[in-house]
Amino acid sequence: MKGLLKFITCGSVDDGKSTLIGHILYDSKLLYTDQEKALELDSKVGSRGGKIDYSLLLDGLMAEREQGITIDVAYRYFTTDNRSFIVADTPGHEEYTRNMAVGASFADLAVILLDATQGVLVQTRRHARICALMGIKYFIFAVNKMDLAKYSEERFREIEKQIEALKAELDLENVYIVPVSATEGDNVTKASDNMAWYEGKPILSILEQVDIDENQEEGFYLPVQRVCRPNHQFRGFQGQIESGSIKVGDEITALPSMEKAHVKSIHVTDKDVQSAEKGQPVTIQLDREVDVSRGCVLSAGAGEKVTSSVEATLLWMDDDKLESGKNYFVKLGTRLVPGIVSKILYSIDVNTGEQKPADSLGKNEIAECEITFVDRVVADEFKDHKTLGELILIDRVTNMTSACGVVTEVKEDGQEAGKKADQLRAVIKGQRAATIPFDLADDNITRSFVEQVEKELTLGGRHTYLYAPKDDEPVGLVVRHLNRAGIIVLLVLNKDLKNKEEIKGSLAKYSKYSKYIKNWEEGEKGDVDSTVQTVRKITEYAEDVYGVASHI
Repeated sequence: MKGLLKFITCGSVDDGKSTLIGHILYDSKLLYTDQEKALELDSKVGSRGGKIDYSLLLDGLMAEREQGITIDVAYRYFTTDNRSFIVADTPGHEEYTRNMAVGASFADLAVILLDATQGVLVQTRRHARICALMGIKYFIFAVNKMDLAKYSEERFREIEKQIEALKAELDLENVYIVPVSATEGDNVTKASDNMAWYEGKPILSILEQVDIDENQEEGFYLPVQRVCRPNHQFRGFQGQIESGSIKVGDEITALPSMEKAHVKSIHVTDKDVQSAEKGQPVTIQLDREVDVSRGCVLSAGAGEKVTSSVEATLLWMDDDKLESGKNYFVKLGTRLVPGIVSKILYSIDVNTGEQKPADSLGKNEIAECEITFVDRVVADEFKDHKTLGELILIDRVTNMTSACGVVTEVKEDGQEAGKKADQLRAVIKGQRAATIPFDLADDNITRSFVEQVEKELTLGGRHTYLYAPKDDEPVGLVVRHLNRAGIIVLLVLNKDLKNKEEIKGSLAKYSKYSKYIKNWEEGEKGDVDSTVQTVRKITEYAEDVYGVASHI
């Protein structure tokens, strides 16, 4: 008996996904007697004139039955003589694409249905692209409703050519194309007498016999889910082994700290074992103390990378548009870390695969983006290590999942890492870092005036610091560090401050906001409200000057 197969059904609206799975369950005698009788009774008031409506086995929500479409993802567990299955029946309507993506994230194989009377549609392309994005490598394209096409081989061959073109465009692997009628049962569980010209296997036979040859990921790695400390003598790291195997005595590296240690003991449930392999949940004890917490990774020869920035292909699922600069919680492996979508590189046309410039991203659209993290994380390209290459973005306010995606490139941390961190700190605060000078030699400026300006800016959500340096202080160094932290510095220059003009000259010379500062120096500064508005304008986030932090 072959191992468990996890698969999904997807396609456009009313292509027959629920009906197909329902027919498999019914024909395979995988229903309890009461389920079968309930199905027969429900079908009498259905849309098939008293004939069995197999879709009712999957569409359980009242709204689904009323509208005749699938809304939620329906999971079914069943077993034949040859294999065990978990199937996710996913919605076809564009509005519920994000639901479909959730179902695709767990699957090894996708059954994509097409209406024989319509051929390859936009939603067919979208679902195939999303399945490929989620790492699915096995596809069955079921050309459904062949009964409505009068079981025409000519029509099937036309659609077959469309599918072959889509296969080449998306570089799909292991593709099966099957003509079926889900309502009548043709080529669903057994070969169809109505399509003798089809020489391939029915869908159930393919599902039972397909050999899911999972890519063997390099090395051993375990994302840490929990640190276990039942007493002062034991400290273990718990998680599931995602690749490779490990045995007592092996040397491992703790990432991102890069500390090395040897495996002292391995525990599976409450038993001590000498070794463990991929798929097993384990507790690993090391022979020395290392810096490890939830979100870290124990690795041996896996080749993961430690980085603060990645490029990723994202499927946007939020009702609100994605725009550069907004910050989210990013779930990567077992790590939850703040991050921002620092740049939308390009969007991907779901129909043609064409790369287009984009400033924003709407619901159900796909784009290549750069994501910067507030801290260093362990990541890898999705094609090399699946668990460390898939991520989701979580809205920090609503706690809703805004996007899912896969890592396509890991940026190496170098000299740019510090700059990216500076950028991130400012953007998370929703502002540009800037230094605004207030010269107390000006008749319109007093210390209490600046304090009132700071108060109003703070109440308005700006992160500020009022800094009044003394003669012996390294003003440039202090201001630079405050700006790098993403803070707006209100620099109060006392009347008798030495090198005052030198400091002000440095601001004008090196600041990206020199045009604003010039206007500021020449304008009216005695009114608190107008001053606050000017400073807010200067420090408003904009991508063209993204992350400029050092002004002195």
